[in-house]
This record gives sequence, structure tokens and C-alpha cells, in this order.
Amino acid sequence: MNDFILNEGLIILGLIISLGAQIFVKSTYNKYRVIDNNNKKSGFEIAKEILEKNNIKDIHIIETKGILTDHYDPVRKTVKLSTEVFNDNSIASTSISAHEIGHVLQHKQGYQLIKIRNGVLPLAIVGNKFGYIAILLGLIMGYINLVWLGIALIMLVLLFQLVTLPVELNASSRAQVQLQKLSLIDEEEKEGVNVMLKAAAFTYIASLLTTILQLLRLIILAGNQRDK
Repeated sequence: MNDFILNEGLIILGLIISLGAQIFVKSTYNKYRVIDNNNKKSGFEIAKEILEKNNIKDIHIIETKGILTDHYDPVRKTVKLSTEVFNDNSIASTSISAHEIGHVLQHKQGYQLIKIRNGVLPLAIVGNKFGYIAILLGLIMGYINLVWLGIALIMLVLLFQLVTLPVELNASSRAQVQLQKLSLIDEEEKEGVNVMLKAAAFTYIASLLTTILQLLRLIILAGNQRDK
């Protein structure tokens, strides 16, 4: 009974963390997407200026569909900004576009953690794809070792998330430095930019905590199966 209550509690806590992160990020974005930056530059113009001032000429900035779908593709050397971020001159657009350029600077300046993250990524994809399958098959067939193998595979996802968090925080730090150094934001805009960047980082923290809780549930489940 106690294990059941603990298991249900971990599920509920994971849902609360995940939902809370989504609400926080969405509400923060909705707040700052309607506040214009004082220089009236769009996300595209912000990103372009940071690249130019850092003498980076081989990165393309393109518009992509969706909301908060912004990302940097190092293989194609492309920064993809969602439609609103690409076109609007809001505090939100300024923050998000600068953050993505922060990832470009990481690659250009040989930031070691991003290299490690890229190395762990294929393992995390395998772990996420086959981990739960192994656990399910292990439970159905009564093979506890297969369950533990599945847990080990999911731990690769946790490893990826552990490496990703400081990478994202560093990209946000680089974004703030560039925005201030190039006078793309003024004193009254710093707080809004800081809140936006923290909100983005919170999604990674929430994902990390949710994975930890999920692993705890699986370890408890595996332990119970072993004791039977």
C-alpha cells in the first residue's frame, strides 16, 4: 500500500512540475511578447546584428512555423526562429533570438559541454526509444534483468538532460552579455530579458526533475518485482 501511495505521489508530482513549467513559460512569453523593445528591432535583426558584430558570416537565419519552435541547427548552420520571434520587435523576441545565437557562439568558440551533449544525444535517443520497451517486455515476461536494462537506457536520457541544462544556461548568459555589450537593450529592459531567459531554462529544469521522478518510480517497481 505504501509503495502504491509513493508511486501515485511521484506521478502526481511529475505532472505538477511539467504542467507548472508549461504554464510559467507560456505566461512569461505572453507577457513579454506584447512589450516592444526600445530599439524597435525584430528578432531577425537582433540575431543578425549579434552575428555580424562577432564576425560570423556562415550562419543563416530563417523563419520557421509554430510557436516557441526556435532552435539552432549546427549541421545545416541555420538558426530557425518561429514566425513571431522572427518578425516582432518584442522583449520576448529579443531574448529568444539572442539565446539561439548564444548556441552559435558556443559552437564557434569551442564550448566543450556542447560537444559532450552532441556526443550523448545519439545514446539518449536510443535510450528513450528502447528503454520503456525493454521495461514493458521485462515486466510481461518476468525478466527482471530486462527491466533493469530498460532503466539503464532511460538513464542515458537523464545524462543528456544533465549536460543540456548548463549548455542552455550558458547560452542565455552569452545572450545577455551580447545584448548589453552591443547596446541592443537598455537598463529598463534587462529585467524583462532576464525573466524570459530564466523561463526558458526552467523548462529544462522541469524536464530533468520529471525524468528523475520517473526513474525513481521505475526503480521502485523493479525492486518490487525482484522481491516477489
